Amino acid sequence: MKAVVYKKYGPPKVLKIKEIEKPKPKDDEILVKIYSATVTTGDVRLRSSDFPPLFWLPARLIFGLFKPKKKILGHELAGVVEEVGNSVTEFKVGDSVFGTTTMLKTGAYAEYICLPQKWKNGVVGLKPENLTYQEAAALPVGAMTAMYLLEKANLAKGQNVLIYGASGSVGSYAVQLANQKSSSVTGVCSTANFEMVKSLGALNLIDYKKEDFSKRNEKFDIVFDAVGKTTKSKAKKVLKIGGKFVSIKMLTKEKIEHLKLIKTLVEQGKLKPFIDKSFSLDDIVKAHEYVETGRKRGNVVIEINTF
Repeated sequence: MKAVVYKKYGPPKVLKIKEIEKPKPKDDEILVKIYSATVTTGDVRLRSSDFPPLFWLPARLIFGLFKPKKKILGHELAGVVEEVGNSVTEFKVGDSVFGTTTMLKTGAYAEYICLPQKWKNGVVGLKPENLTYQEAAALPVGAMTAMYLLEKANLAKGQNVLIYGASGSVGSYAVQLANQKSSSVTGVCSTANFEMVKSLGALNLIDYKKEDFSKRNEKFDIVFDAVGKTTKSKAKKVLKIGGKFVSIKMLTKEKIEHLKLIKTLVEQGKLKPFIDKSFSLDDIVKAHEYVETGRKRGNVVIEINTF
């Protein structure tokens, strides 16, 4: 099968398309034919080993000190179950699924992958029926991260929420999820992305290039840093007494309950992925180059197999 492999850290060109052996599912695994995956900021960071100084050594110890342990990147995917292991009870051949590859030995930049039906760190579930595989692949990581952090912030009905980095993957989902609670959502992004963020439910918009949100007189119940580029100290200046600051720099956890709820919200028309660009697997280097520019809006999708 075709897969994208990298054997050393570096620029996008370290990603190479190779022919490797098609995996065989173990008793508790499903073999998924992958139709779509994504290029997340996490993929780019792992490929380049671009970690903040404080986390550089711990990250290298986890993901590979001198060379990557996980040779195939790709954190999320959507596809069809082609084969099931003997003890699999939750899926059958022909099921359309979406999920993550968190802490598995291999990722989603490949034509096939074996996923446990359940494991500690990641999740897999039935795909929303009203989405394409490209759209479904863009859901798990961003939407679950947004949901987890909004729960941590104790999002409640009618609250005033500011989302910094509202046009990114996590931010675009955070805007929509906060809007579900009838919150007043303020999105911080560039002027070029105002229409996109407004279409997702933000009532107010701030261009971070022109205005420092922390100097506003307005107060918020929650400040959500969806890109890891602001600070708690700045957020405190605009937080109400008892207000919460959350950031993607915080540890998060993937939960199957969240994945199922995301599926429900999508099928009810209350949540949708925003696809910025799509690339073929053969253009994986171009896809990484684009995401590395920092100008990605929403999600970047990789089309792997043709449906």
